[in-house]
Amino acid sequence: MLKDSSMNIDRKSVVASAVRTLETERAGLKELAEALDNGLADPFAEAVRIIAGIKGRLIVTGVGKSGHIGSKIAATLASTGTPAFFVHPAEANHGDLGMIGDDDVILAMSWSGETTELHGIVAYARRFAIPIIAITAGKSSALAREATVVLGLPRAPEACPHGLAPTTSTVLQLVIGDALAVALLEARGFTADHFRTFHPGGQLGAKLTQVRQIMHSGSELPLASSGALMREAILEMTQKGFGCVGITDADGVLIGIITDGDLRRHIDSELLSMTVDQVMTRNPKTIGPETLAESALQVVNSSAITTLMVVEDGKPCGVVHLHDLLRIGAA
Repeated sequence: MLKDSSMNIDRKSVVASAVRTLETERAGLKELAEALDNGLADPFAEAVRIIAGIKGRLIVTGVGKSGHIGSKIAATLASTGTPAFFVHPAEANHGDLGMIGDDDVILAMSWSGETTELHGIVAYARRFAIPIIAITAGKSSALAREATVVLGLPRAPEACPHGLAPTTSTVLQLVIGDALAVALLEARGFTADHFRTFHPGGQLGAKLTQVRQIMHSGSELPLASSGALMREAILEMTQKGFGCVGITDADGVLIGIITDGDLRRHIDSELLSMTVDQVMTRNPKTIGPETLAESALQVVNSSAITTLMVVEDGKPCGVVHLHDLLRIGAA
């Protein structure tokens, strides 16, 4: 029987257990890295080549813990530019094989390589000449014998003290899947803008939004010319409501900015008769319109400011406020 869950937990023992788990799994990762220098490199590169060249989709399949890892790998691949989805082999044996087309490639995951549930999908692939990339530690297994490419994982010890619960093995499967996704991402030249296409919602989508999509421009842009009187600049600041005004030279290039802080530092009876050049802060913080919202937020936070002028070729084309970044959820 299991021990009573209400038993006293010894802090020292559980921390030591956690450290052993991390060390065991780290040792497994080291073995995997060494394998890439000793036989795994060529099949890995071939797997990337095959997946990058498919006209259809990458079908990821596996059972149990391998299936859970496979589902995550499929999601990672799909979000980084490789059309992929997970098909459970048991469901495939009951009709879902029709989801797999001639132009597809199968990524089959099984630690032993002898998973009975994979027989149907493997036989289907053989019948229609669909390539199989196997991720397995069973380099001489039934799955490996049927595969076009075998990504043979090292048989590193499990972190489970009984050697039974999939721990190190699932970490290695996850890591080799991530390695495939990143290698494909880099080979395709997949950019942050592409990434945003697949992640339009939530904080991640907000952070990947470009400043040009949220900035205020045109008639909303608070600007004053060099040499203008402060009374004119204050009127512009008040009308536009951003708490600042950009100062441009005769060529329209941004040369300074006046903020509420600048006004407080110069408040006296002579302020209204002063010129903007006497009050403005020169060489203000600026960003380009292609800057990501996350990067803009970092500039705002690190500089302890609330507003950024957006410039293109030195000329102001917009303004973005902290509230704009908060509104889209970038923070």
